[in-house]
Amino acid sequence: MVRDSAMFEEPTEGSVSIRHRRVRPVRFKVLGFGYIVVRFGSASHEGSPALGFATVHEREMNKTERQHMAFCKIIWVVHDWLCCKLPAFTSANCHGTCEQLYHTVAVTTKPQPDRHCTAPASVSGITVHRFFACSQSLLLEENMKELVTFQVGSYANFIGSHFWNFQDELLGLLEDPQAHLVFKNQNLDMDVLYRTGETQQGIPTYTPRMISVDFQGSLGSMSSCGTLYNHNPSPSSGVVTWKGKVSTQTSVPYKKNLFLQRLNDEGQEANGGEILDTDVVKSLEDGVQFWTDFSKVHYHPQSLFELNGLWLDPKEFNNYGIGRNTVSEGLQGEEINERLRFFMEECDHVQVYYLTCRYYFASAFFFLFCNILYQGIQFIVDDTGGFSGVAAYLLENIQDEYANVPVLLYSVRSPTSYNNHTTRKLSITSNLHEAVSFSALSSLCKLIVPVGLPSLGESRVSQHLNVENENPYQSSAIYASAIHSITLPFRMKKMGPTGESSNESGVMDLYECIHMLAGQGRQNPVGILDAVMPPPSMAGIQFQQPLLRNLESLTPETAQDVDDVQAIESMIVHGALGAGNQEASVSEVREAVETEYENTSSTRPRFSHLSVSHCPLPIPLPFPSIFNKLVGKRGDLLLSGPTVSGSCLRRGPLDVDSIPMAARLRSSTAILPFLENRLGYIRKFGIERGSIGATMLTSWGFGREEIEDIGENLSKMVLALNPQQEYSSDDSD
Repeated sequence: MVRDSAMFEEPTEGSVSIRHRRVRPVRFKVLGFGYIVVRFGSASHEGSPALGFATVHEREMNKTERQHMAFCKIIWVVHDWLCCKLPAFTSANCHGTCEQLYHTVAVTTKPQPDRHCTAPASVSGITVHRFFACSQSLLLEENMKELVTFQVGSYANFIGSHFWNFQDELLGLLEDPQAHLVFKNQNLDMDVLYRTGETQQGIPTYTPRMISVDFQGSLGSMSSCGTLYNHNPSPSSGVVTWKGKVSTQTSVPYKKNLFLQRLNDEGQEANGGEILDTDVVKSLEDGVQFWTDFSKVHYHPQSLFELNGLWLDPKEFNNYGIGRNTVSEGLQGEEINERLRFFMEECDHVQVYYLTCRYYFASAFFFLFCNILYQGIQFIVDDTGGFSGVAAYLLENIQDEYANVPVLLYSVRSPTSYNNHTTRKLSITSNLHEAVSFSALSSLCKLIVPVGLPSLGESRVSQHLNVENENPYQSSAIYASAIHSITLPFRMKKMGPTGESSNESGVMDLYECIHMLAGQGRQNPVGILDAVMPPPSMAGIQFQQPLLRNLESLTPETAQDVDDVQAIESMIVHGALGAGNQEASVSEVREAVETEYENTSSTRPRFSHLSVSHCPLPIPLPFPSIFNKLVGKRGDLLLSGPTVSGSCLRRGPLDVDSIPMAARLRSSTAILPFLENRLGYIRKFGIERGSIGATMLTSWGFGREEIEDIGENLSKMVLALNPQQEYSSDDSD
């Protein structure tokens, strides 16, 4: 059990109602992946060589006996392998230095600083010349792989709020005896996204492993300490050094809307009656100011960070440079990094061990680095202003401290962000920001997925939706639905050796997804996100309602109907309906998709991974009323909608319980227009001699060489997808 930070007060009796009280036990594993860095020298030592663990840095060692047992077993494996396998490859003349990566044995525990343990051992004298892969598994328990989520920026937090509402709804339906059977058998492992802990009072907690970064005051009526703790500022020490007058200004707390009042059991009308669902939905439709206004999730005190700055208007926080300076010049960046360490260090991951060997003719140092049992980090970043600079600073820290952790980044934009180009200067600022931000973020993550259409409400994605572009509460719900869907395979439980079952197939983790899309072939780090909400019935494939052709890109500036023989894609279909609006089986979904691929006239992708799950997307109460009258209660598409008045053309959580979803991530040349536009921005406004944006970039902290590096980075991305092009930053000179 991990006890939450002691800096916060315990909740009082009856002040908090915790829905989920599951407590995950401490896991202890020995897994077989890691790195060995081997250094050879010409040192000569008399006597028998020795092999031992010089220092084992351990954290939270409350399972001492089990750990020592594991150390002994590891040493025995290493001892046996060295003695039996390596003598055939010995050499008396091994000199110089070499470094190679290998599989090895490692141990995982829950980390906590400043704990040490040593476990010596010895082996017979040998000389090492070459090492081969060695993999053993001891005390192997459930292979838990956790994700840490970052939400950076206002619109990113709107998306994240919907995303966590989906997860909370799934957890609630799992425990609801009246819920549909499909939610009782969802086979999702929420420990991938959530953490267990307990309050100072000993009450178990289950909160998202998430860090939110936004402006100060962006939390509305929610405290930055979350809702699980009653945190009161410590009283003044009484020491006064200021002799002048003191004036205190206290802002009036934001009043909770009807949804939050009901959520916290505060909702009582004047006549003493309960707040109805219809009242809650109407209050949310009438106005949502903050992302916390519709959030129904309990957050850990380390999750919510409010960014302070010298600007008076958030509109001034409009470029990469100001965001980067905000977190790099003060202590705020380091505080966010400390919060990341808090979540990363409590994950079940392999810690670092140092292994020292001494030989008669050679000496070697083995460094066994961790096998990452956390899947990685997913970022949702508001890319319309300074928050991209904040994210870049955080990503640089992750690259330094967690070099082997895969990072998937969604670069999001709201429809209203495309309407700010009122003057030529603002237009140039925006174009340069897009080029600089994208180049920086893409170089600091394994896979970046731009998300955000300028006219979402008029796109094909919204053919069964009624979305107001200027309403972030509504538009963010669509993007959150797509992100929930595309990440669903990361938390699907692997049932059996093949990971296939009657309820789901195609289980994969974040690393596998990134490696498939960005780590093969053209090494393209930019993905395209497609979605259909809701998709047609699987039975409708036979009636000219194709699933694949209904998938529409949520990534802006992409080419349509592109034939790319090198394309790679990962698709998820969950909650699909078949004949008679019954749940379609896994085999039916696979067969329908395969049939459509065979009958399509377009080029089939080089590789396609399909994940299928029976679990649909639940529609929680705070979800906006954005469905049109043709969407049925289970997300089925009706031939004709019910007769309704003009004011009731929208259907929401009171009318729709769940919907099927289909989403796809793909690596394709269809992203070329997006890349070429950003390359054009930096060339035209930043690199060309006399360009009007050069001074602006200098004020953001970029020198001439850095600007040219941005152009070169974008050029390489274009060339990777279109080798016929001859882009270079030197062309402008």
